[in-house]
Amino acid sequence: MNCYQAKAGELTKSWYVIDATDLVVGRLAAQIAPILMGKHRPTYTPHIDTGDFVIVTNVDKVVFTGKKWQQKSYQRYSGHPGGQKDEVAWKLFQRRPERILQLAVQRMMPKNKIGRHMLGKLKLYAGSQHPHQAQAPLPLDGIFGRPAPAGGLFVPKAIPQAPRVKVEAPKVEDTPATAAAEQVSTTTPDATPAAE
Repeated sequence: MNCYQAKAGELTKSWYVIDATDLVVGRLAAQIAPILMGKHRPTYTPHIDTGDFVIVTNVDKVVFTGKKWQQKSYQRYSGHPGGQKDEVAWKLFQRRPERILQLAVQRMMPKNKIGRHMLGKLKLYAGSQHPHQAQAPLPLDGIFGRPAPAGGLFVPKAIPQAPRVKVEAPKVEDTPATAAAEQVSTTTPDATPAAE
């Protein structure tokens, strides 16, 4: 049996569009990164860029969970003495709203040349419009589905689960042994009964 290895330029790249309105940043990035790397395809090859293009609109409407808007900070360093800058998430979001999602996806990608090339296929836009209409991107639900190799959308079906039945623990009946144990525990230490 032969193993298939994709070759550069052999695969056609698909385009997908995601509306990021009210989606959590980390969960959305976890859906985008495998598509950019090509891990959603059966032809995935680690040393070849087999991923697709992803357009994300409305990145100015993404959300964080908890208190991350106030507590999460982003650092950058220019390389010069005193050139390290810290910025809280909400300030970075006001200045460059697309940078929040870009950094989340970038940190899930390979840290090498091919990872930087894959990240170039991510297109982020703050509004609902994008200039890639000519590529005819397919809509992709960022949370509930992943693209199929044929270009359609594969949505896994929910597996029906049997309803859970609440099982109550059996009640302990009052026996002479338990009554004696309760009586011993309620007495003071000086009045402990003598051993027989």
